[in-house]
Amino acid sequence: MTAQSVMIPWQDRPEDCNDIMWRFSENPIINRYAIPTSNSIFNSAVIPFEDGFAGVFRCDNKAVQMNIFAGFSKDGINWDINHDPIEMQAGNTEMIESDYKYDPRVTFIEDRYWITWCNGYNGPTIGIGYTFDFKEFFQCENAFLPFNRNGVLFPEKINGKYAMLSRPSDNGHTPFGDIYISYSPDMKYWGEHRCVMKVTPFEDSAWQCTKIGGGPVPIKTEEGWLLFYHGVINTCRGFRYSMGAALLDLEDPTKVLYRTKPYLLAPAELYELTGDVPNVVFPCAALTEGDKVTVYYGAADTVVAIAFGYISEIIDFMKKNSI
Repeated sequence: MTAQSVMIPWQDRPEDCNDIMWRFSENPIINRYAIPTSNSIFNSAVIPFEDGFAGVFRCDNKAVQMNIFAGFSKDGINWDINHDPIEMQAGNTEMIESDYKYDPRVTFIEDRYWITWCNGYNGPTIGIGYTFDFKEFFQCENAFLPFNRNGVLFPEKINGKYAMLSRPSDNGHTPFGDIYISYSPDMKYWGEHRCVMKVTPFEDSAWQCTKIGGGPVPIKTEEGWLLFYHGVINTCRGFRYSMGAALLDLEDPTKVLYRTKPYLLAPAELYELTGDVPNVVFPCAALTEGDKVTVYYGAADTVVAIAFGYISEIIDFMKKNSI
């Protein structure tokens, strides 16, 4: 089995736009009531699958219970999301308890699609599962002790081991957070935890001075791993989430080669500024086709939107505007 290659959603940069990344003119692509039970659908992951795309979606229901749902699309824009949440079977463990599941990521490694999410087990930790067909799903051991969020797998082994980014946190609305990397020989036991990136001093780059977390699965380029991530500032109106990018060394991802001082995308449109949690741009997935990249992000913890860019331009921007 291999991951499929299909044309990604794309819209050319508007003539009057000088930004490095630009939004889809038809955003949001998934509204909050896209399935009968949903209160909101956001912070979701997509990947090429067969002759189209598959996805794992965060759908909070009208009791605001958090869970993940599978979905399919021919074009990556119009989605058919299952009305029932994913039911996990035992994978490499019999312990598949979950008080909640949210903020999934998905990547293809070797022979299957791996999913990570924030898993409720005596507090938030990183859940891991896999599927071959997005119909049957198997849950593995949680990667870490609580409390942790934003588990993001690399799409291939590094030095013979699985690698995952995460952000150790607390049990609430974490007012802190740096990005770490951990390694595993078997997707069950994780160790060799190392710090990758810390928050920035307020005076240097305030949009990412409170906490940061990995976004989509890192993209392998000739120059390094391209990592989109979210950064947070705590303002007088609460947290504000924006998106930046970093370039990590291919062989040792703890080495940050470049990192954006300015953000690439920040809350500006109505669907990002207003919603259940205002002022949020939260990237969770990225599709690539040649030099093109399409990033899926949650907006205001309510809907799903997409933005576009060119990988070469983003890397060049990082080099010229690195912190």
